[in-house]
Amino acid sequence: MITIYGRATSSNVQTVMWGIGELELACERLDYGHAFGGTDTPEFRAMNPNGLVPVIRDGGLVMFESCAILRYLASRYGGAPFWPADPVVRGPIDMWAEWAKTTLTRDFTGPVFWAVVRTPPSKRDPKKLAAALRQLDATLDILEARLARGRFVTGDDFTLADVVVGHSLFRYFTIDIPRRDRPALAAYYARLTERPAFREHVMVSYEPLRAREA
Repeated sequence: MITIYGRATSSNVQTVMWGIGELELACERLDYGHAFGGTDTPEFRAMNPNGLVPVIRDGGLVMFESCAILRYLASRYGGAPFWPADPVVRGPIDMWAEWAKTTLTRDFTGPVFWAVVRTPPSKRDPKKLAAALRQLDATLDILEARLARGRFVTGDDFTLADVVVGHSLFRYFTIDIPRRDRPALAAYYARLTERPAFREHVMVSYEPLRAREA
């Protein structure tokens, strides 16, 4: 039994849980972080000295960092096409997963999602948000061009890259921001919403995270 420490509303926890769902692994998720607390205890810090979720325990192995967790789970329990053994075939999947973590997530989660959802209206900076949306649009243009080439990020097969790319899209398509018309991205998101594990672990209300005026 795999144990995941982290709340359901954490986007990084959602990434791991979606991957676990796609791999059809038995697991137990425990609520840690944000309103649930628990990340400042000596016991939790012994698992992750950063005090952040998610953390997983799989037998005697304890890991943090969502993408490292995903690669471990896929390597141990998965296979092609989700995570091929051939490094030449697997390389592009890992590349796009890394791009999603370091570029797409970077350009969306903090500058846009936090600015709109986790910041009270009176404290928002419209100019800063507009600049962030321009940067996000440039990043999404890259993704749009890529998705025009196949049903999923690296072709016609669903892979680990789609978990890392796609976990942000529920929030992107449901928060109150202007969105350009991107047919390939919209079709891709629609395909993701058809996946049971995406619906269960990613399409989670983020209202508990919404900042209110003091």
